[in-house]
Amino acid sequence: MRLCHIDDVPDGDSRGFDPHATGRDTLFVVRRGATLHAYANACPHHGTPMAWRRHAYLDATGERIVCFAHGAQFEIDTGRCTLGPCLGEALTPVPLALHDNGEVHLAQETTS
Repeated sequence: MRLCHIDDVPDGDSRGFDPHATGRDTLFVVRRGATLHAYANACPHHGTPMAWRRHAYLDATGERIVCFAHGAQFEIDTGRCTLGPCLGEALTPVPLALHDNGEVHLAQETTS
């Protein structure tokens, strides 16, 4: 399933997505250069959505993912919690496939 084009996620920023039309962003993607990291939009502390507003998943420096409900902080490349009530837990990764034409797809689903 096509999620977006890599250019839809600005370098150093994040974007939420609702690939299955649930009415809310169920996953988010963080871009660092040509590398994309995707996670389920649920804090491991209580399963609450991560962003305080749409697409706002990073701290002010862009160096950490932050749960705005609990203040927990997570490493971008691993999803591991480094500060907050879920210390040592991790976000649930979502596998992506980046195609040569820049299209980003959910990796677990086949494309034609």
